[in-house]
Amino acid sequence: MLGTIKEIIDNTVILDLSIDLTKQANLLNLHVIFEDNGTKIVGEIANSTKTTLKINIVGEIKNNTFLPGISSKPSFRSTVRIVNMNELALILGPAEPTENEVTFGYSNIYQNYKINVDINGFFSNHFAILGNSGAGKSFSVSRILQNIFADKTKSPTEAHVVMFDAYGEYTRALGNIDKINPNIHYKTYTTNPNNALSEVLNIPLWLLGVDDLALLLDVTTPNQIPIIEKALSLVTILTGDDLDVIKYKNDIIARAVLDILLSGHQSTKIRDQVIAVLTKFNTKDLSLEAKIVQPGYVRTFKQCLYIDKTGKLMEMELVVNFVKQFIMDDFNLEDRPEKFIAYTLKDLETAMDFALISEGILKSDKVYDYANVLSVRLHSLANSPNHVFFDSNAYISKDTYLDRLFTNMDGNKCQIVNFNISYIEDRLAKVITKIISKLIFDTAVTNENRGSIPYHIIIEEAHRYVQKDTDTEILGYNIFDRITKEGRKYGVLLGLITQRPSELSDTAISQCSNFVILRTLHPKDLGYIKDMVPSISLEIANQLKNLKPGNAIAFGSAFRVPINLYFEKADPEPLSNNVNIKNIWYKNN
Repeated sequence: MLGTIKEIIDNTVILDLSIDLTKQANLLNLHVIFEDNGTKIVGEIANSTKTTLKINIVGEIKNNTFLPGISSKPSFRSTVRIVNMNELALILGPAEPTENEVTFGYSNIYQNYKINVDINGFFSNHFAILGNSGAGKSFSVSRILQNIFADKTKSPTEAHVVMFDAYGEYTRALGNIDKINPNIHYKTYTTNPNNALSEVLNIPLWLLGVDDLALLLDVTTPNQIPIIEKALSLVTILTGDDLDVIKYKNDIIARAVLDILLSGHQSTKIRDQVIAVLTKFNTKDLSLEAKIVQPGYVRTFKQCLYIDKTGKLMEMELVVNFVKQFIMDDFNLEDRPEKFIAYTLKDLETAMDFALISEGILKSDKVYDYANVLSVRLHSLANSPNHVFFDSNAYISKDTYLDRLFTNMDGNKCQIVNFNISYIEDRLAKVITKIISKLIFDTAVTNENRGSIPYHIIIEEAHRYVQKDTDTEILGYNIFDRITKEGRKYGVLLGLITQRPSELSDTAISQCSNFVILRTLHPKDLGYIKDMVPSISLEIANQLKNLKPGNAIAFGSAFRVPINLYFEKADPEPLSNNVNIKNIWYKNN
């Protein structure tokens, strides 16, 4: 017996010790039993003096089952003792994993005691792994995945783990996992077009919807969305050079020119705008050099734009009638059969330009300003090295693309797919992360057998991509917030790994059910964790500042109580070592 109860304040018990602590091993964080007439209340020793213990109540043992939470409190007559091994197994789980569990690490409190986690309890929920740089996040993630996928006795062959690797760290830790477990395969995509060892990331442009393109083109106002919608409706019609394509181009150009001709503006402005449109948009039939034939003479379209001494377009009627012949009155985009073709950023750029003139942007300087910026951004992307991530030559469907994502060059199904996004700037990396996550989520939502194909999306440096940004104002939603709120029922689960939780989306972090928190020092992050993460006590928050690398506090729906644990070193390790200044500086010595 440790002592007698002196005070019970809320969920804390103050115990007067009847033993000499100077002759005992350290008791801090051990679990104790308050036993009274068959009732067993479980507590955890939080603080100690030489004569007293402060014990927090964490649960109760009933019918040989541990029930976390506070449903009752101990009586003053309770006997107080340290838990035995059978009781510890009820609180922390058995020391050896069952077939439904995976080993995470080892207890820091109970020597060599394995911490095993129920697979459903952890991986059927969103989770977050938090900690400062150097605290061991990537080592811990690598160790967890190695423990799951390297076990040949129970290979998770139907897993679909997608990793967004901000630093290219995980290939060394997981790239050869098939050598350990031949049932498991790993695949990596690179954002370095010059890397011959990995497949270069490519998202066929036609798989991108309006929302995806809005992100890619950095839309800043909902007024820009209709321009993208119009461009998407035109791109499959205007791609190519057959007779129908030319007809549709002529129709759009003619309508734009006719709007200008009949606008009522001054003749010089009309002439200048018509010349501007036909300089950029033209076909062999409708251009500034197109021939207008009249009895006895032939003139070019441009010559017919002559302004007389009175300031009028002399051949206004002639020009209007010439333009009208290209307008197809029965032309309706909705009536066109859907075409499944491959198109490039250059094709989309052409469609965007035609969308702009078809929407009459020349009629309003304000509309021109916010609409034309989309064309400029699209042009920049199409002419940048980043075009390789979106331009494809052969058409494939969304389902085929997703199948290929999880298939390696040998035709084997891959359980882990890593997107190394370390070679591109953050804005594009953030957009790509959102686009692929949305593609996966949309696929899962349309699966008739809901939740039958689970996807785990693990995002390294999540604070750079899962942010409190403007998506909700522009699109009406943020894809990561939507996944954290709705993804569980469709089998899409999010894993957030970050050193700056205070920069994450509040919605995303609040929907996480399990947390593994390594050393955290920044006061803002500590305060954020205490405010946003459920079931975290002041004692746990204080422990976070003093954890050694690779040590963590784990808690949530997969853990009966908060657990202080350490992870074994990943083998092989991820490529996350800090630079060795001494070895580099003095290598010639």
